[in-house]
Amino acid sequence: MSDLTKIPVTVITGFLGSGKTTLISKMMQNPQGKRLAVLVNEFGDVGVDGDILKSCADENCPLENIVELANGCICCTVADDFIPTIEALMALPEQPEHIVIETSGLALPKPLLKAFNWPAIKSRITVDGVIAVADAEAVGAGRFAPDVAAVDAQRLADDSLDHETPLAEVFNDQITCADLVLLSKADLADESLKARARTAITEVATKTLPILDMTNGDVDPRVILGLNAAAEDDLDARPSCHDGSDDHEHDDFNSIIVDLPEISDPARLEAAIIDLANKHHILRVKGYVAVAGKPMRLLLQAVNSRVQMQYDKAWGQSPRESRLVVIAEHHDLDAPAVNLILAEAC
Repeated sequence: MSDLTKIPVTVITGFLGSGKTTLISKMMQNPQGKRLAVLVNEFGDVGVDGDILKSCADENCPLENIVELANGCICCTVADDFIPTIEALMALPEQPEHIVIETSGLALPKPLLKAFNWPAIKSRITVDGVIAVADAEAVGAGRFAPDVAAVDAQRLADDSLDHETPLAEVFNDQITCADLVLLSKADLADESLKARARTAITEVATKTLPILDMTNGDVDPRVILGLNAAAEDDLDARPSCHDGSDDHEHDDFNSIIVDLPEISDPARLEAAIIDLANKHHILRVKGYVAVAGKPMRLLLQAVNSRVQMQYDKAWGQSPRESRLVVIAEHHDLDAPAVNLILAEAC
């Protein structure tokens, strides 16, 4: 099978809450006449991202073409989950013409790219391109280190500075593997912040990367589909912090599930989540909440202290229950404190 007849795959990578799901939702609305399949990798047991994408299903990307992998980080479960899922998508009665993969925010992209060279799928599929979604405000504010050696030097000079963290390694690997970077939430960052974000990205990148501003996932799909990068054949040009090591288990991250009763005041819950971000360094909170007196479920997604809430659909026959996934670096996740703060907000 030639590259022209292989099914192209676009890998969407990016840090937690960067806007990957919103981007894919917009792609599903305008797939350039292609029949899409979407594979979404969750971190935690609540399929928020998958549910959002399933709600966008249509004739171009029917429900059966949207698959969730929730058993762990996609780059760590290649043999058990990823390869069989790709094979199942290619075995659908109406084979997809393009596959979009949303990695978890913790996934290292290079091990995933290596998986496309597995004999079972190598002749049938190719990586059209790797798209890194980078939060303009967060990167511009210097929350990620563009240079690991510089972070080490800062730590030697000032004990108050943190040592280089796994978050920076993940960010670096996403940029060095990318064929295109989308600077998301560009409307929330001023020109100075965006300039600093671009500088941080170019300092990490090992090649010249197009960097495009993006707001609310709006990007012409012709820009991101059809890159023809064949990234699985270009691994040497995509260096990783973990090259030469099979240890990419992300033991430095942890997540817990918090079950809550119905809440009476969403504003109190929002304040509690902001408190968790500021005082307990919680990175991400996402899930569904039951609000007393409201027939609709409340979808909640938070990145650090930025909290978004919206009523997305009626509970219907589903049990009215509040369940949140809370993600933090391993050493920061104080489960009893998190449970107490959220419970007191109910």
